[in-house]
Amino acid sequence: MEAILKGSTVSQRRERLIGMANELELEDAYGEAIKRIKAEGGDKSRLGIEALMWIAYAERPLRADELCHALAVEHGSSDFNADSVPSMDEVVGCCQGLITVDKEASCVRLIHSTLQEYLSNFPDIFGTPQSAIGESCLTYLNSRHIKALSTDSSTRAKEIPFLEYSSLNWGIHATLRAV
Repeated sequence: MEAILKGSTVSQRRERLIGMANELELEDAYGEAIKRIKAEGGDKSRLGIEALMWIAYAERPLRADELCHALAVEHGSSDFNADSVPSMDEVVGCCQGLITVDKEASCVRLIHSTLQEYLSNFPDIFGTPQSAIGESCLTYLNSRHIKALSTDSSTRAKEIPFLEYSSLNWGIHATLRAV
C-alpha cells in the first residue's frame, strides 16, 4: 500500500495498482489500509469506514456534497445538524487514499475497481451496510430539517443535497437488507 500511496496523483496511484499483478498483494494492501483506517480510532475511523461503505454500496455514484451530508446523518436523531457535515478533504484524508473525487464526473469513487471487489468479498468490514444506509436515508428524510421544507421550489438544492438520493433509494436499501 505504501508503494501505491507514494504516487502523488490519482493517475500515478492507479498505474501502481494496475502494476500489482498478484491479486493477493492487492488484498493485503487493501486489508492494511482498512486496518490503518480503523486504527485511527474515534470520528476519523468512523468517517473513513462509513465513507467507504457509502461509496461501495450506494445505488449510484454520489456527488461529494451528497456523500458529506450522508456522513453527517446521526442515526436516531430527529434533527440534521449542518455543522456536522465534514469537508470532502477531511473525508478523503480519513479514507487513507482509497477514494478519489472524480471532477469530470462530479462524483466520489473508490480508487480502483479491484477495491470494490475486495469490499464486496469482505462485507463484515461494515457490519450491515444496506441497513445502515437505509437507516441514514430514513433518518434524514424524517429530520426536522427536511420536514420544515416548504412545498415551493425556492429552497436551494445546494442546502439539501442528500434529499434526492435518500428519497429515491431508501426503499432499495431496506429491501436489499432483507434479502
